[in-house]
Amino acid sequence: MREIYLDNSATTRCFPETAELMNKLYLEEYGNPSSMHHKGVEAERRLTGASAILAGILKVRPANLIYTSCGTESDNLAIIGAAMAMRRSGRHLITTVIEHPAVLETMRLVEAAVREDTILVSVMHTNNEIGTIQPIEEIGAAVKRRNPRTLFHVDAVQGFGKARILPKKARIDLLSVSGHKIHAAKGVGFLYIGDGCRIRPILFGGGQQKGMRSGTQNTAGIAGMALSARILYDSLDRDNEELCRLRDLFISLVTQIPDVFINGMGAARRAPHIISLTVPGVRAEVLLHALEDKGVYVSSGSACATNRPHLSGTLSAIGLKGDHLDNTIRISLSVMNTEADVREAAAAIAELVPFLRRYTRH
Repeated sequence: MREIYLDNSATTRCFPETAELMNKLYLEEYGNPSSMHHKGVEAERRLTGASAILAGILKVRPANLIYTSCGTESDNLAIIGAAMAMRRSGRHLITTVIEHPAVLETMRLVEAAVREDTILVSVMHTNNEIGTIQPIEEIGAAVKRRNPRTLFHVDAVQGFGKARILPKKARIDLLSVSGHKIHAAKGVGFLYIGDGCRIRPILFGGGQQKGMRSGTQNTAGIAGMALSARILYDSLDRDNEELCRLRDLFISLVTQIPDVFINGMGAARRAPHIISLTVPGVRAEVLLHALEDKGVYVSSGSACATNRPHLSGTLSAIGLKGDHLDNTIRISLSVMNTEADVREAAAAIAELVPFLRRYTRH
């Protein structure tokens, strides 16, 4: 049975080139980048090269990048580190409930909430459940207009690799990225820290990365992350055009099924790869496993909340109520998906939904 993987917002398959590079580093160039011998210098050169690639994509200095273990650590370092460093200036932090499809309204709400003692505003670039994209540049300008001292943090875990994000242009002070969302390895990410931005470390030990993040750097993971980023950004416009085509094709096919709908369609800015599909009368978990039996892999929500039953705050915030909150699956595409994947997945959903609805208890 052919596998069709449509859960790329949870994690992605490594690019073959990335896996090959990492394997070489694991088996041949395995030195500690802090060591002074040849193996260490070799590893340090890999880190320097990776930083040059990633900094070039963001149009920042390599010194602005701190490598972490994942997007979660990058977020923690940004928010906790900033709160610790600026606690004498204030204790007020702002984040959004959800990137509502009326995205510009979010910017107005954020601007109105900023106070003199607001030390940080944190906003998601791309919502991981429904794919709405926030107007980051407008929000950054609004925050700085209200309080130039307030730090602006952007979680770009779903946006990096799909959008051109320029921290300086968008007035971003802190930017979080994760490797395994961009066809690199799990266990690696980075945090961009803008010039003059004060944060304190949350990990202590050997003093690596100028004491900002102690711990031996994951050289293979970092090099692989940079290579995957370069591959994505070298063909970003072409790939996004194709992803949008596949997204829209999928939507056109599944919305032919009676009484199903797509969440976030009213957003002015939408990610090319995320589709939130509500199928009234069918529990998301039931549909997920029925699709899995056909070799189609989707998600019933954020993989970060696995095994913790909850109702999505995102879906609640956009107005979904009652059973619809438990009738929603997420389809997330990648550059590795094809039109055949999309057509077969849509056909599987069309076949299963009427059958599963007949067996739904009322």
